[in-house]
Amino acid sequence: MAKYHSSGMDRTFWALADSTRRGVLQRLIDEPGLSVSALAESFSLKLPGMTKHLDVLSDAGLITRTKTGRTVAVTLSPAPMQEAIAWLNRYERFWSVSLDRLTALVEQDGEP
Repeated sequence: MAKYHSSGMDRTFWALADSTRRGVLQRLIDEPGLSVSALAESFSLKLPGMTKHLDVLSDAGLITRTKTGRTVAVTLSPAPMQEAIAWLNRYERFWSVSLDRLTALVEQDGEP
């Protein structure tokens, strides 16, 4: 499978497909501006491994990195998520209808 993703939304979903990268985003929500070293340590990763994950997140526009001296701080950039959420919301009505039908069917079967 090719790792090149042409659209911004493709890069966003590619970045979100990995549980470690989703965990990094969660950590950055809870603790903005963490250093790369702190992130790597919290996920029991070596710096090169964490850097690869951060490169994917950065390519998707989901994070920014700022270097101050020898420390690189990472912050969340949620803008690309808005496009993905808007795309998912267009399909929510299909899920809702199916779930409503399932609920009605289960409730109907539960009646004596």
